[in-house]
Amino acid sequence: MHTRFTPVRDCFHDLFVTGRETGASLAVWHDGVPVIELMGGTAAAVPPSAVVPMAGADRAWRPDTLVDVYSTGKPVVALCLLLLVDRGRVDLDAPVSAYWPEFRTPATVRQVLAHTAGLPAFPVPRPAAAIADWGLLCADLAAAEPEWDPGAVAGEHAWTYGHLVGELVRRVDGRPVGRFLAEEIAGPWRLDLAFGLGEADRRRCADLSYADPAWPDAMRGEPGSLRARALDNPPGGRDVAMVNSDLWRAAEIPAVNLHATAAGLARLYAGLLAGGALDGVRLFSPELVAEATRVQYSGPDLLLDRPVDWTLGMQWEPDGSWGMGGIGGSSAWADPERGYTFAYATARLADHDRVEELVEALHSCL
Repeated sequence: MHTRFTPVRDCFHDLFVTGRETGASLAVWHDGVPVIELMGGTAAAVPPSAVVPMAGADRAWRPDTLVDVYSTGKPVVALCLLLLVDRGRVDLDAPVSAYWPEFRTPATVRQVLAHTAGLPAFPVPRPAAAIADWGLLCADLAAAEPEWDPGAVAGEHAWTYGHLVGELVRRVDGRPVGRFLAEEIAGPWRLDLAFGLGEADRRRCADLSYADPAWPDAMRGEPGSLRARALDNPPGGRDVAMVNSDLWRAAEIPAVNLHATAAGLARLYAGLLAGGALDGVRLFSPELVAEATRVQYSGPDLLLDRPVDWTLGMQWEPDGSWGMGGIGGSSAWADPERGYTFAYATARLADHDRVEELVEALHSCL
């Protein structure tokens, strides 16, 4: 790492010294080249309030350590569908039912990608084991009535997004979305990220842990709220016993269980920032990247309970950056104005203040 970015390294180190971080990786590309790749701490589960050294920990965090980055993966599943759009196999403004005949909600593909389709929660209460039953959950969504007129308003499709988008990929292409990602995007661009891990990749995973035991309840929101309904069915998505299990890691839950390295995520956004090509391999046209990162909806988000600018799968920020963060603290995005991509992947479930401080340090270097 160039000495220019020493403040970022020092900030990352301080997160461990102060006990705010126990295991994480950070990667940054600037002007089309990787300039920062840091990692530290442990991939093992850590009790709340425990302090883990950045280096020398048991099960030390490695360059190939994978971690569940929650909603940071939503743009990744969106890109799978957008690749089919770019190839002319899917029309953004066609109804979903054109590709998925059983689908009752009169939403377009564009509305699904922009979180305005009106299906932010699975409609039928299901047990935790249902996370592994792709067909069941997709059938529930196909038969559901929307909670609002599609396109009228947004509400992050917290759990349902990956099934809506991923089933469209499967209906058009024939492959499950995890295999599609591996063969069409992750493989060609050499990205270490995946949906639905095999046994070898599951052995590389870091175990998530809470910085505060109250974190799962704090993330749920008010009982009975849209957020609570969306995050609690099927149950277990914020329970470390579930998310650290083989059941969770092997399942494809693309809205919330992308397992990735920070380096893989930063590299993905570097390809998008370059207009859809990376190391001479073009996956997306510049026109598709421009459309995918353009604001499609600007206004209140009923689940997040705040104004949001949604692109086709990402959040757009006032500084012109686009990407996505996940509950727990992981995040990845591109900043076209400053010319960088950023990814932080953490196993310590807490707030995003760690990322905010790292970005402040990064901006001081640019």
